Parts: sequence; structure tokens; C-alpha cells
Amino acid sequence: MGKLFFFILFSFCSLASAQTGFKLKISGEITQTLELSLSDLSKMPRKNATMKDKEGKVHSYTGVSVLDILAAAKVPSGKELHGENMSKYLLVKCADGYQVLFSLAELDPSIADKTVIVADTVDGKPLPDGKGPLRIIAEGEKKPARSSYQVTELIIGAVKK
Repeated sequence: MGKLFFFILFSFCSLASAQTGFKLKISGEITQTLELSLSDLSKMPRKNATMKDKEGKVHSYTGVSVLDILAAAKVPSGKELHGENMSKYLLVKCADGYQVLFSLAELDPSIADKTVIVADTVDGKPLPDGKGPLRIIAEGEKKPARSSYQVTELIIGAVKK
């Protein structure tokens, strides 16, 4: 019994430590790489988005708008989003190697009405093991293929001529 207790306690502490040390990295074609802890993200403005699961049940996610995160990294938006900045994109990397792509233009409210958040809760609870600590939620997409699990990095790039 004692060994089982210590194993469970060790496993919980390891998970808590891994979550505490987690940093979302924002890198690529920006002036300075940015790393945000879960605590940093929790202090940013919160936004909600909904998405249906494979069974058709609607879930409510809460997190930080991708736009707010990109603004903290001084990524061009609004009036700055013209000319060569129109060929810039956001590449989302996940812990399992999965990657998805968004154009900066489709994320900008001056061009499109699209809600994309980096979520840390679903239905008022932390994301389940294997799905978090962060997940991209692209609200309104017909398939959830870009609503990726275990997000680790946001990379800004530009199409080269």
C-alpha cells in the first residue's frame, strides 16, 4: 500500500511540475522570441469559443485569443497587415509533431470574422490529460482539424519569393 501511495504521489508531483514549467513559445519572423507560462496566459484577457466534438456535442472552451498572444510578440496586425505582411502566416506546433497553418490575414478582425483561441479549459475544467495543457480552438470550422491538442509553439513565417 505504501509503495502505491508514493508512486501516485510522485506521478502527481511530476505532472504538476511539468505543467508548472510549461512555456508556450512564440518564435519565427518576429523581433524577439517570447515564452509565456500558463500563469502568464491566465493573466491575459480571456475569451470563449465553442466547438462540436465527433459525437456532435457542443463544448465551451476558454483561453486567450491568438491575436492577443501575437500582439504581445509584436506581430503585424490591423493597419500594418498589408503588402508583404499579407504573406505572413502562423504555424502551430504540437507536442506529438502535428502542425497546422493559419494566415495572419484570416486571424485579423479587420479582414475576417474568425475566433481562434489558445484554450486551457473545456466546459469549465482544465483540458484532460493528453489534450493539454493548451489547445487551439478554431471556432466555426466545419472540421476540427486545425483545433490541435498539446500546443507547444506558435511560429510566425512568411512566404518567400
